[in-house]
Amino acid sequence: MAASADPGSVPGASTPGASARPGCVEGAASTGGRAQLLASERALFEARTPRSRSAYERAGRSMYGGVPMPWMLEWPNPYPLYARTARGNRIWDVDGNEYIDFCLGDTGSMFGHSPDVVVDAVTTQIPNGITTMLASTDAAVVGELLTRRFGLPYWQLAMSATDANRFVVRLSRVLTDRPKVLVFNGCYHGSLDEALVGLDAEGRLVKRAPTDTNPAWIAERGAVVVEFNDLAALDRALARRDVACVLAEPIMTNCGMVLPEPGYHDALRALTREHGTYLVIDETHTLSCGYGGYTREHGLEPDFLVFGKAIAGGIPIAGYGFSADVEGAHRRMFGDGTARIWGEMGIGGTLSGNAYSVAVLRAALERLATPEAFDHMIRLGEQMADRLESVIRESGLGWSVTSAGARVEIQFTPDSPSTGGAALAAFDWDLVELSHLYLLNRGIVITPFHNMMLVSPATSEEDIETLAAGWAECMNALALATQEP
Repeated sequence: MAASADPGSVPGASTPGASARPGCVEGAASTGGRAQLLASERALFEARTPRSRSAYERAGRSMYGGVPMPWMLEWPNPYPLYARTARGNRIWDVDGNEYIDFCLGDTGSMFGHSPDVVVDAVTTQIPNGITTMLASTDAAVVGELLTRRFGLPYWQLAMSATDANRFVVRLSRVLTDRPKVLVFNGCYHGSLDEALVGLDAEGRLVKRAPTDTNPAWIAERGAVVVEFNDLAALDRALARRDVACVLAEPIMTNCGMVLPEPGYHDALRALTREHGTYLVIDETHTLSCGYGGYTREHGLEPDFLVFGKAIAGGIPIAGYGFSADVEGAHRRMFGDGTARIWGEMGIGGTLSGNAYSVAVLRAALERLATPEAFDHMIRLGEQMADRLESVIRESGLGWSVTSAGARVEIQFTPDSPSTGGAALAAFDWDLVELSHLYLLNRGIVITPFHNMMLVSPATSEEDIETLAAGWAECMNALALATQEP
């Protein structure tokens, strides 16, 4: 259960859902209203967070952007919020304000902040060594647990899902002698170069952002991009037989949410096999769909599976599994030198598979990411989707809810989009800024990059009701702000 109060809280600090002030707006008549309300919400944020401002100003003298990692600037605030304590599904900032957390570290803390299982594993292992570049006996148990959970027989560990994806792409290129990787428009695979591309309005491959520094060869020779759910485009791209692997989220999660159409995954698997292309399923975000991720819940048969982020309760570790066919292909190519060849290919890292992370991963697989935890998360995820759909209907706004397992997304379009391009076209960044800041000022945190909300084992039905009420207030304020004068 989440703590009800921060023992070091600042007197007078707010609690979740404590106030109801007008907020976000949308519509043709709302331009002036948006500016006024955004100014009001920014002023409220600044009044509530003076210590965050001070922390930001100090950090800005040594940390570029005032934060240790650039994604921390993606929140729609006048300056970053600085956290002091996080437990369960609660965060307290340095000013003592309490927040119900539906972002959960953008899935990194999907099982809650500092769960007892992780704390115990950390404190047990730390005195016995952190990293030696030697295997620990926990590794065999972890491999067996991963095989039982996801179904693939062989596993390797990495420090992040980006690294795991990079290693899988490298292996796929070696085993197929093909240069290209196929990804989907609007995808999420960490900071992998091959995934930082997209499609323009004419369907041409482009950098995902003007400031993207991808090497030119990535766009010219290394990547192929098609729209999710477009089987004809997928078939055409794979028919050229220059694609080493398809790197796919089973549900797209970085451009809102895009669900697979009926039969899509069966066709994806059939086409990759027909064209001799490996299929990589990246479960970094979709682990929230069930005990064995989307893969187990829907019976997928990938050649490789990647996990990261949430799997060890927020401790940095990731991994990738692969089929017996992949292992056999590598052994036929390299014989008994397989292990050494992998090292020479730059696969791994000095800290990968360290005893500390592997011990925590074992504990999390055994006692944290349990079927019971997923049952709770998915039940409340469905409840959250139902409540938000009801709030949207009552508001009269032309929005929709897309959900899968414990993950829910509000999208600014009447119907859930079927492609990444459609999802991106429906974004309203001004509205994202207003609604997120509105919720934040009322003690509710959702994912900053879009409108993703996630349920943890510590989330309660009362928390879902607070979230729904926050969105309802925001939508009501929107209706008032968009009324003709």
